[in-house]
Amino acid sequence: MKNAAGKIIYVGKATSLRDRVKSYFDRPHDVRIEKLVQEIADIDYKKTPTVIEALILEANLIKKYLPKYNVKEKDDRSFLYVAFTKEKFPRIFLLRGLELERMTPKEKKQISKLFGPYTSASSLRAALDILRRRIFPFRDCVVMPKLSCLHYHLKQCPAPCADLISSKDYRRLIRNLILFFEGKKEKIIKNLKKEMAAASRHEGFEIAARLRNQVFSLEHIQDVAVIKEESKFKNRESGINVFGRVEGYDISNISGTAATGSMVVFEDGKPNKNAYRRFKIKTVSGANDVAMIREVLSRRLRRIKNYESKIKEPKNHNSYFILHNSKIWPLPNLILVDGGWGQINAVREILDEHKLKIPVLGIAKGFDRKQDRLIANKDNPELVRVAELHKDILLRVRDEAHRFAIGYHRLLRRKKMFNK
Repeated sequence: MKNAAGKIIYVGKATSLRDRVKSYFDRPHDVRIEKLVQEIADIDYKKTPTVIEALILEANLIKKYLPKYNVKEKDDRSFLYVAFTKEKFPRIFLLRGLELERMTPKEKKQISKLFGPYTSASSLRAALDILRRRIFPFRDCVVMPKLSCLHYHLKQCPAPCADLISSKDYRRLIRNLILFFEGKKEKIIKNLKKEMAAASRHEGFEIAARLRNQVFSLEHIQDVAVIKEESKFKNRESGINVFGRVEGYDISNISGTAATGSMVVFEDGKPNKNAYRRFKIKTVSGANDVAMIREVLSRRLRRIKNYESKIKEPKNHNSYFILHNSKIWPLPNLILVDGGWGQINAVREILDEHKLKIPVLGIAKGFDRKQDRLIANKDNPELVRVAELHKDILLRVRDEAHRFAIGYHRLLRRKKMFNK
């Protein structure tokens, strides 16, 4: 992204450039992104064959142009770098920007090559894991052992510690890996093909076969692990943000007695117990979980107040807030209910009454909760994708809502017994 003067002010990557660019303009963001959008005068792009290469290209461009909006709050000390040591058998390791700042001049001299900063640590680790397992096995141990370790048997290291690779061959491997981080994959393939032809001429067929496999792996890099990590980042910026505020609801009762409802809140994939709420069911008689969940959501939303009069340009439903006990409850990015279509439809009805568009998921109980099945509207492929990709988080939300509801239910039962 460039400003009116043609200066690069932001570099980013995405598996879907159309969706990524569109997201900057069709909904509100934090102050930093709002300022960025105001400055954008032109957008240019470059396609890469794989997500891994996009990850590397992004880091190289950030290092080259230093775009002011790429460094969050002007502090890149938490970003990751890939470092190559100057040892006889170079070691590859990751370090944070803050760690790099604190290194002494003597320690920095031990580094021969440094690549970064990489803004997504999980994506970088996934990329390195793919490269190490499939194409360029490398050493990462701080002190080389005297015998080959597990990484050698997993084909993730050529075991220079056990003299199973010469210094010359290992350095050739490291040079190719450096070329990859420089974005020169085609040059690596060209060099490997030359080496493969030479090995064949000298009847080094085993070496030629290994080089052939490296070429094939480079030409068919599997991005699955990196795409999974990228999708997490995408979800943070998409309409369905599983790392935003997720509210989980559950009902607990025995034949309708001491009926309670719970609301738990997860933010950034973790429970925020200060935001938990519990509800004593007041309007439903008998065991009717659907009616109870309808009551809970109605009470959670009934104090809604429209703040549009205080906001000059409201852009979506997040302009609304919930008032409860003089505190503001922000609306959730996603609602999860313990139950099936009956509970989901009850929640949708309440949301429709308040003219709110919040995605809703359900978890149908299996036998002994061992066959849990996520229920999502098949007409919403993004919701289905989020449900499949982040089932682990959603199950934790459900389990926490269940635990919280049962705890309150037992408390009410004890009080009822002592009051008899």
